[in-house]
Amino acid sequence: MMDPDHELFVTIVDEGGLAAAGRRLGISPAMMSKRLARLEDRLGARLVHRTTRRLSLTPAGERLHTDLRSIIASLDEAERRVSGASATPSGPLRISAPTSFGRMHVAPYLHLFLEAHPRIDLSIDLSDDYADLIATRSDLAIRIAAEPGPGLIARRLAANRRILCAAPAYLERHGIPRSIADLKTHRLLAAEGQMPWRVVGPRGPVAIDGRSHVRTNSSEVIRELTLSGAGIALRSLWDISAALQSGEVQQILPDHEGSSDVALYAVQLAQPNPPPSITAFVDFLARLYAPVPPWERSAIALGEPTL
Repeated sequence: MMDPDHELFVTIVDEGGLAAAGRRLGISPAMMSKRLARLEDRLGARLVHRTTRRLSLTPAGERLHTDLRSIIASLDEAERRVSGASATPSGPLRISAPTSFGRMHVAPYLHLFLEAHPRIDLSIDLSDDYADLIATRSDLAIRIAAEPGPGLIARRLAANRRILCAAPAYLERHGIPRSIADLKTHRLLAAEGQMPWRVVGPRGPVAIDGRSHVRTNSSEVIRELTLSGAGIALRSLWDISAALQSGEVQQILPDHEGSSDVALYAVQLAQPNPPPSITAFVDFLARLYAPVPPWERSAIALGEPTL
């Protein structure tokens, strides 16, 4: 049996605040605050930063939460072994994923996962913000990045090829660039934080810097601007492959692509015995995107994969 104050602390983190945790445990906010302070006094360390807007963990709090989650997972696994249910994925599973990717390449296949694992209570959150697993109370995050993040267990699911592209209407008006240097005279499109572009060509890595023709924090807006003929963008194949096949956009400077160090990962907090539900979902994604992800298959091969 866990120390009640440890269980209270884990609930505070999982629920994202004292009030929500108190409602779950049936304890008043005042008593929640008192017991958390008691735990901090006992440990001699501040665990939580308290502000009026949000709750965040201190480094000591992050370490304690990670250790306690591992202990809880081990206890759950021990109970599952005794009950004979250890091999059956079940219980709550919270996933976070980038907005466009989740909508296009996760959501359409979730019914297959749920049919295979009916005892899992699935939640999925889509956001283009960096998914902090502790802050978002996520069991698993899908990340498209060069580095999945320190201190995490990561499984590489697929490459993330990125190409330079534009709509035919834009190229008819402004001409087709024949070299990277030509891009200086063109209208470039990128969401905040996406430039400079880093591409690799025959002579090695090249950085393409500039100012987006339209400023926005939305990658989906950049996609729509590209399709409408507003400029040139560096887009992932998972995002633009259907438009390439239909001719809505065409690749330019095909000897230059985005750096191959960016890939698609499934990441989770390190724990000795992860719940079977997490393992089942990671395996599901791996089968879904391997050996060739759907967005890189031919038009004939596109469709629901056999899982």
